[in-house]
Amino acid sequence: MTHREDMTLTSSGYYVSQEAPIRSDNPVATPKSTPPDILRCAYMELIVTDLAASRQFYVDILGLYVTEEDDEAIYLRSTEEFIHHNLVLRKGPIAAVAAFSYRVRTPEDLDRAVEFYTELGCDVRRNPEGFVKGIGDSVRVIDPLGFPYEYFHQSDHVERMSWRYDLHIPGELVRLDHFNQVTPDVPRAVGFMQDLGFRVTEDIQDDEGTVYAAWMRRKPTVHDTAMTGGDGPRMHHVCFATHEKHNILAICDKLGALRRSDAIERGPGRHGVSNAFYLYLRDPDGHRVEVYTQDYYTGDPDNPVVTWDVHDNQRRDWWGNPVVPSWYTDASLVLDLDGNPQPVVARTDSSEMAVTIGADGFSYTRAEDDAAMPEYKQGEYKLGHQL
Repeated sequence: MTHREDMTLTSSGYYVSQEAPIRSDNPVATPKSTPPDILRCAYMELIVTDLAASRQFYVDILGLYVTEEDDEAIYLRSTEEFIHHNLVLRKGPIAAVAAFSYRVRTPEDLDRAVEFYTELGCDVRRNPEGFVKGIGDSVRVIDPLGFPYEYFHQSDHVERMSWRYDLHIPGELVRLDHFNQVTPDVPRAVGFMQDLGFRVTEDIQDDEGTVYAAWMRRKPTVHDTAMTGGDGPRMHHVCFATHEKHNILAICDKLGALRRSDAIERGPGRHGVSNAFYLYLRDPDGHRVEVYTQDYYTGDPDNPVVTWDVHDNQRRDWWGNPVVPSWYTDASLVLDLDGNPQPVVARTDSSEMAVTIGADGFSYTRAEDDAAMPEYKQGEYKLGHQL
């Protein structure tokens, strides 16, 4: 664990260091096999209980483009995408996630994925025809953390819609940006993802070294996935990016005009972590969708790791706005490769919600300046104490 004295405190209130050695007391064994060369998060397969309601939410409201659809599934993509889809909505009996899917660099990387996960004793299945439409030879696994992952290289190409300004809406979703996963043991998850070639860009810790969340990337942005501490394995959210923050405000206005503001769970606001402008929505099944913009480039090999103090109330919202309890507690189930819900294991380490005094998001802005703050903002306190 990188100690605070080995980090540099910035004028913005967070710490920086080089790749933080987040160590686990219960690590996943590192395979001798070469891991697949992962390019980016590519799509998510969601199980939804009402396909028509989900179509209205993702297509009519959010404006994702339909690549193809039938009575059982809808294949959707964002504006800048040229592969077949970024999101599959599949009708099923229980709302859950069937696959977090990553694209790999070469067809040979599928062989590497099989060897890598087989060495770990994971459930590994390969389908040369692909598990979904538009995707070729693919490997699906249940990883040691309990998540259903897919790796593929070949995909059907479709028209990139960037030039179709006649079809764009004010809240245009331009690309799939990242996943966020809930896991009880964040250091264990980080170590495993590092074995797959991911790098940590940001994390949240306390003075004792407890890690509450970590952001990791393959593409040169803040993350392709994040590991959030909590009962898991579960899916916290899937995220699509917009070009500008005004696109996010337009989505809020549209939801208000449609009397669908109950779909807004949190935001709009700006994160401290990632520096991105954000909005969290819940789809008709309760799956959480983030809309996100304006994070930063992380592609240099010496890109510094950003560490946030778990008690800094600007880590989750740069403006210090409250975090609603559901954001900490609710998440989607994930499935095994036979379509059964994975058992959820409770987190035993401290929870971020608890150590920051409930879910109100308030703790401190600058610990050393606590006495200079108004009395109602001094120290950690519950929002309810003001009422």
